[in-house]
Amino acid sequence: QVQLVESGGGLVQAGGSLRLSCAASGTNLSIVNMAWYRRAPGKERELVTTIDNGDGSTYADAVKGRFTISRDAARNSMYLQMNSLKPEDTAVYYCNADIFTRTSGLWRRNNYWGQGTQVTVSS
Repeated sequence: QVQLVESGGGLVQAGGSLRLSCAASGTNLSIVNMAWYRRAPGKERELVTTIDNGDGSTYADAVKGRFTISRDAARNSMYLQMNSLKPEDTAVYYCNADIFTRTSGLWRRNNYWGQGTQVTVSS
């Protein structure tokens, strides 16, 4: 059973920083792509940033130059360093990952979501 668990959210003043973490639990895992999404109040979920298993990354225009995604393959973990936070960054942030798992000798690819972590930026 694969689970993604986020941590690191909280309340911060505008201009401050937060670091989110996402850890995948389970055995016989091979993580391919990982991403952070967010859903702000009254808005649809949006893609914030992605990272592939070659450490290539993409960013939404709204966070370029302020957010940095990274991963630790040995720990099956991903991180999001968020600097110069703005009130409009307030949202629930979700971890997402494409993961291969091995069961009975077969590898199967599925997409997983974390439960979300709240980030609130005050003005």
